[in-house]
Amino acid sequence: MIPTSPRPLRRRLTASAASLVLATAGLVAATGATAHAATPLTALTAKCSQSYLPLPDPQCQPGAFNPDVTQDTIDDTICVPGWTKTVRPPASYTSRLKKQQIQEYGYSDTNMADYEEDHFVPLELGGAPRDPKNLWPEPHYGDQTADDKDKVENKLKVAVCDGRVTLDAARQAIVTDWTSALDRLGL
Repeated sequence: MIPTSPRPLRRRLTASAASLVLATAGLVAATGATAHAATPLTALTAKCSQSYLPLPDPQCQPGAFNPDVTQDTIDDTICVPGWTKTVRPPASYTSRLKKQQIQEYGYSDTNMADYEEDHFVPLELGGAPRDPKNLWPEPHYGDQTADDKDKVENKLKVAVCDGRVTLDAARQAIVTDWTSALDRLGL
């Protein structure tokens, strides 16, 4: 039945929206999840938490390693200038994944240009190039930026290649918290 005036339709839509909000609140309470500033629909579809920023949600992106990169192979892999270009996935792959993961994180800003599809364990430290567990949509805004993380990654790679830090120690430091990785390793 089509309503004769917009008022009854508006009431039905408002009631439906209220039901969605209540269902979302019940879902959040039942799962123990943390509600974030998002629309009710986003809150229902968000699978990953923004509460770990500037790190990814460890349940969604715990990091993953490239099995070809070990302490014994660093002189033939990560320590070779330009090596990361040989393993970096194409933008067609990372763009598609970034769009999906922006939704999974429930970001209210869905402009893809505001995120870098970042390797949590960087390619410079032998992170898995294409594994979704190692790729996440890192926001370009906030106190800690993607550029800040890139500087940490580069310093860690140099320290590994110079023999000041082991590959495993550098990986562990970046996965634990890249914002304090250099201090933790004394670099």
